[in-house]
Amino acid sequence: MNRELIVRSTPDAVDFALLKDGKLVELHKEEDNNNFSVGDIFLAKIRKPVTGLNAAFVNVGYEKDAFLHYHDLGPQLSSMLKFIKQARTGKLKDYSLRNFPFEKDIDKNGSINDVLKANQSLLVQIVKEPISTKGPRISSELSIAGRFLVMVPFSDRVSVSQKIASKEEKDRLIRLVKSIKPKGFGVIIRTVAEGKKVAELDKDLQNLFSKWTNMCKKLHKAPHPSKVLVELNRASSILRDVFNDSFTGIHVDEETLYNQIKDYLHEIAPQKESIVKLYTGSAPIFEKFGIERQIKTSFGRTASMSRGAYLVIEHTEALHVIDVNSGNRSNKAKNQEDTALEVNLLAATEIARQLRLRDMGGIIVVDFIDMTKGDHRRKLFDHLRDEMKDDRAKHKILPPSKFGLVQITRQRVRPEMNIKTSEENPNVSGAEVEAPIVLIDKIQADLERILKPGRTNNGIVLNIHPFIAAYLTKGFPSIRSKWFKTYKKWVKVQPRDAYKYLEYRFKDKDGKTIRP
Repeated sequence: MNRELIVRSTPDAVDFALLKDGKLVELHKEEDNNNFSVGDIFLAKIRKPVTGLNAAFVNVGYEKDAFLHYHDLGPQLSSMLKFIKQARTGKLKDYSLRNFPFEKDIDKNGSINDVLKANQSLLVQIVKEPISTKGPRISSELSIAGRFLVMVPFSDRVSVSQKIASKEEKDRLIRLVKSIKPKGFGVIIRTVAEGKKVAELDKDLQNLFSKWTNMCKKLHKAPHPSKVLVELNRASSILRDVFNDSFTGIHVDEETLYNQIKDYLHEIAPQKESIVKLYTGSAPIFEKFGIERQIKTSFGRTASMSRGAYLVIEHTEALHVIDVNSGNRSNKAKNQEDTALEVNLLAATEIARQLRLRDMGGIIVVDFIDMTKGDHRRKLFDHLRDEMKDDRAKHKILPPSKFGLVQITRQRVRPEMNIKTSEENPNVSGAEVEAPIVLIDKIQADLERILKPGRTNNGIVLNIHPFIAAYLTKGFPSIRSKWFKTYKKWVKVQPRDAYKYLEYRFKDKDGKTIRP
């Protein structure tokens, strides 16, 4: 399995595309004006506690105050408040917590008014970026993430990722981390720490401790509100979270970014440094790797799958709804039940990809094609869970209901990726049409059904708008010549001036319409 990260730099943003065997599975954008990224830590000021919500509104510098619920305060809030006060006044010089006297944990069922007051200083971390009309969601239970470990100040607990299956490996990692962790800090052991040696874990932990110390040094003179610890830039954070030994290439089209990524990879995996390549080709990097085309065909209301099957994806304020359609799918299955299973398994794979690609969160309801056999429903459920194993967002999947619906909840920490795929209609002023590049995929899907074994064809003529006709026939190799190589049939392309921009029809040599 090949994994590639393609990085495109523009004047106001950086785009990251993660490819799995050439197929786009994740798309991220880092904008220069994004001041509230998940993981950033702010020195903030309590605006006002609200008893009815058992929460406080906090000024972090966003146009709307951030929301801090009592359950997000963390048990060691009192210790943190004492630490911040001493650091702000300059009384505290040792930030290691080795000799810092901890206060008693706050009551887990207490009231916000008992622990926080208006205008109080507090360290908070962004756990959900501003979405729609809501301000950022924050927590005062801080965590600083590294490659293998996550360090939690004001704690002594050591825990390990549930995705590490081996009990022996879990015990080994816990034993190693307990031997190297500084007093007063808890540690969460990440999945990628599996099999790592103590030297690698210690290096990661020392790096995290340095970040903590540098952050604390800023507290004395920092104004309210101010960002005191910046999460890694998006390129480094993506590498930190998704990079593994299966990566075969990282391609970057801008030299400064190329050097940043190469330096970071040199720290976390020096043996893989050589896979970072500076792209200098004449074609835009996203076109070179087929990403632009995949973006056009993957976003929008419908998402196509092979042989005519497709998904319809609808969004509401409360949830997302996905409908699975078989379309005109040609299939050698003996009965409808087998066809439904085949389409549903294909759809489950595409749905897992779409959730990651669009970063859809909240409640997702999927209407699969009805299946009467219990073992088929179980097979679909297991397949969907397997396909979503690589999804880093927390999620839960319920088995198919008696109506054939599958309910998914998926963590949402950033606004959903929403890309406009329609384009201006050259025939009608002010109107929009589906992107022409999507039309080519539709034509090819229809052609595949027309040329399937068993169907007699008395010659094939494609009647289409002159602009699209030229696109299909010009250049070498042209799209039409590629069709010939694939299907061993020659398609005559006939330009029609009277046709609308995206209108087309297949006809035989006698002029009779061929229906896919």
